[in-house]
Amino acid sequence: LDWPGTRSWDGPWTHLGVFFSSPADEGAVTLDILSVRVIPRETEFAGDRAGVRMVGRNNAHRRTLYTHAPGRLDYHVKVPDAGRLDVGLGVLLDNAPVTFTITAQRKSGEAETLLKETYADQDQWAQRSVDLSHLAGQTVTLALEAEAARTGTVALWAAPTISGARTTEVPNVVFYIIDGAGADYMSVYGYNRRTTPNLERLAVEGAVFENAYSNSTWSKPSTASFMTSLQHSVLGGHRSDADPVPDEAVTMAEHMHAADYQTGVFASNPLAGSLSNLERGVDVFRDAGVEINSASSAQLHEDFWNWREAYPGEPYWVHFQTTDVHPPHNPVSPFAGLFVDPQRRETFHEWGRQVDEAGGGGYPYSDAFEKTGISRLAYFDAARSLYDETMAHQDYQIGQLVERLKARGEWEHTLFIVAADHGHPAATSHFGLGLLEPQPPIWEGAMLSDFQTHIPLIVIWPEKIALAQRLDQHVSMVDMLPTILDLVGLPMPEILMGQSLAPLMLGQEGWEPRPVILDEFEVDRATGELSGVIEVIDGRWGASLYVNPNLEGEELPLRGHRDSPIPGSKAWENKPEKYPLLLLYDLWKDPYTQHSLHEERPDLVEKYTEFLEAQFEAHQALAKLFTRSGEVALTPEQLETLRALGYIQ
Repeated sequence: LDWPGTRSWDGPWTHLGVFFSSPADEGAVTLDILSVRVIPRETEFAGDRAGVRMVGRNNAHRRTLYTHAPGRLDYHVKVPDAGRLDVGLGVLLDNAPVTFTITAQRKSGEAETLLKETYADQDQWAQRSVDLSHLAGQTVTLALEAEAARTGTVALWAAPTISGARTTEVPNVVFYIIDGAGADYMSVYGYNRRTTPNLERLAVEGAVFENAYSNSTWSKPSTASFMTSLQHSVLGGHRSDADPVPDEAVTMAEHMHAADYQTGVFASNPLAGSLSNLERGVDVFRDAGVEINSASSAQLHEDFWNWREAYPGEPYWVHFQTTDVHPPHNPVSPFAGLFVDPQRRETFHEWGRQVDEAGGGGYPYSDAFEKTGISRLAYFDAARSLYDETMAHQDYQIGQLVERLKARGEWEHTLFIVAADHGHPAATSHFGLGLLEPQPPIWEGAMLSDFQTHIPLIVIWPEKIALAQRLDQHVSMVDMLPTILDLVGLPMPEILMGQSLAPLMLGQEGWEPRPVILDEFEVDRATGELSGVIEVIDGRWGASLYVNPNLEGEELPLRGHRDSPIPGSKAWENKPEKYPLLLLYDLWKDPYTQHSLHEERPDLVEKYTEFLEAQFEAHQALAKLFTRSGEVALTPEQLETLRALGYIQ
């Protein structure tokens, strides 16, 4: 929208956008705008004379102190050895400059001006470092002052941080999540292509969990769960992609920030960030998309190193969430061509266009392949190969990150964890491995299937965690928060659904085997009730229970979107009239959950139905302790990123 006399909402105005989409087959949609209200950008800071909020510049947000000029903030601090103050200076408007002054006053009353600067660039932070080393050991009053020609002008102090020489044994924490990384496609887990040679070398330096699982099948519920150690249904289920994690659920970042860690999040999937309210407790936060999502790790690593240059203090906690292996797969040089030659790649993209036009949507048992004459095996083998190329790129970038940590002398005191939020996001690529049968199975799509939720989990802490461990216990991502808190010596929150894995890695007592629980639920907007799936991995057996408060009887026509074949597909033709509420799998013989044994083993059906019903009831009771404040707003950049990743069509 352009108003006469303005610069397309630039300058003093906040940006306004109306975004909606309609599937092509629904026809045109009209929208009436009844009113427009213009709010000055400074209004959001008007409530208090000073405060803390996240403020963004160039896709990155920082935990920022703000004051209104003239304003002053005093802090009584003891300056550490080799002390320094790092801070970003910022303003809201180019035409409203602010003079920033930093002074230190000794107990004697003597004051020293350490920095004085007038700044007026609304688009950039002025990153400054102030030397405090000559004040080492002294307790001083550090004053941050702001002055401006216009009273009330907002001054921004981005993540002011005092640091000094490292004097603690507490480790840095690098929590590295590969979005959509299936363990079965990584050579460190025995895959027959060398997709992860760097992780193979790293694995020798620590512990590899052979049977680690995500607790959901996609980023939104999974990330919220492992950041809070609470299952998806306890956090309220899924209403929309803008659901926030309840404020009552304390996140990993909040725990670490409260323990004096510098905190940073670098993600290229906003579902793992601000759309879930996960910027809480974070000093520097970046969750914007990248130009090529298959090369996201390179950009996120660059952002991380820029943060470390600006804020070099320790200890720090950082959460990466890359989208290198997340579809769409566009491998970059020199990894493009590693498993798919250029001609085959071009042919695959053409096949994809034809299959989509024939109504296939990438589903392996769609009759689109018969219509087009395209080989299922060739198609999904090419899809798998492109995925493998992006995995090789991701692995290389992790190797580069580790080498740089070692070169800086930080590796020796860093707890380094590699994991994933869910498994391979395109289950159909298993057709390329010959793992799916020529005819569609009657039941398919259980979350506990290896391709959906079997993930990597590698933990390294030099000289603390024993070398070359291969642990075969069944664990899951809700265990990550208690594990990290335990390893770094922080207290546990009162409510946790996971347990620390530290005893397993350290050879100590205290870990007890538990079934792995997975759940994923949708919220009925009219009633607020949950419907979805809760599952269990219990050694050899896996069970999946469909929960819906509107059910009548013990069976229903279609069991849910994960197990509902596409109308008109070969699977649709073979579908049964009724679907059981509980599906049962022998995971030793059927890790990809193709053959439910609910008819053969009624004893186990009864056992796991009772178990999962009790689990869900407990989740519902626990959920009463956590409430949601409402949805968060999606920005144009977030919408574009979600489109690029395939979440919005």
